[in-house]
Amino acid sequence: MSQSVIKQDIKRIIQGLGNESLGLSGKTLLISGGAGFLGSYILSTIHELNKKYSKPCRVISIDNFITGKKRRIVAEIVDRNFIFIEADVTKPINVKEKIDYIIHAAGLASPVYYQKYPLETIESAIFGAKNLLEIARKKSVKSFLYFSSSEIYGDPDPNFIPTPETYRGNVSSIGPRSCYDESKRLGETLCMVYHSLYGISVKIVRPFNIYGPGMLQDDYRVIPTFISQALVKKPLTVHDLGNQTRTFCYISDAIVGFLKVLLSRENGQVYNVGNDDNEISMLGLATIVKKIFNGKVVIQTIKYPKNYPQEEPKRRCPDLTKIKTRLKYRPKVDLEKGLRRVVKWYRDEHII
Repeated sequence: MSQSVIKQDIKRIIQGLGNESLGLSGKTLLISGGAGFLGSYILSTIHELNKKYSKPCRVISIDNFITGKKRRIVAEIVDRNFIFIEADVTKPINVKEKIDYIIHAAGLASPVYYQKYPLETIESAIFGAKNLLEIARKKSVKSFLYFSSSEIYGDPDPNFIPTPETYRGNVSSIGPRSCYDESKRLGETLCMVYHSLYGISVKIVRPFNIYGPGMLQDDYRVIPTFISQALVKKPLTVHDLGNQTRTFCYISDAIVGFLKVLLSRENGQVYNVGNDDNEISMLGLATIVKKIFNGKVVIQTIKYPKNYPQEEPKRRCPDLTKIKTRLKYRPKVDLEKGLRRVVKWYRDEHII
């Protein structure tokens, strides 16, 4: 299997981290959701970093495969420094090893999946966080990273776009997206309570629409959907009028941001992670995909499918001032270049 695109991405991540990555050498990392899109990239990055460490980083990956794939998305890892456990993070976990870092990346981020599994979505964000925070407390970990979401902002007031971490959100507690939005908000609260009560070295990231090679066509998010449709010459189906906007962050940029936050010295902090350069409508996104396929696909507007939760935010764009200033984070991959890399990966891997 060709992994040229992903190998290049892993190399970019390592270059982006520079000497900061040395903080993982000789340490043990516990990660939930290691079989998912983001988790797989984190594991593959550490696997590659281990080749240059004098003391490797040990990784314990936990996943129940509700949406993750048992066959690894990014790369197969057969390594005595990596332990893969099939388990539900919402249930108590017994870990005997010393743990230095914990990442809670398990969750159901696709709107189609969190509508299909609303209770599991809530439990992963809250009970999963609680179980891992207990491990962090007992093991006195160096750093605990919680994956929240830009969805916690809901449909932001136009006066708060780009949206800073200080914005408190415009979210319905009983709406069709609330199982995801509100559970992530409460997960953040849990983290901050453990930080204030027990001094846990908590950090929180709010990802803004991360995409890249490794996203499969059954993810149901917009970029893999458009590319999957284009590859089989189907119309690119744009919901409603297509005037809702997003910014998209390429995976290599995002992983650099996440690991910078994990390894940072400031605790009790929240960081937006994304790209603030390319706010684009869904119709505009479809137009770029059409261009990549030399205009040989058509764009079709449709009503929202029944399996897609309503009340979609109109705009989403991060204010990255905090992470740029404090952690020297800079997204580097522009949208069209990133989309072309995803298309190449799909073709190389014969995804369709």
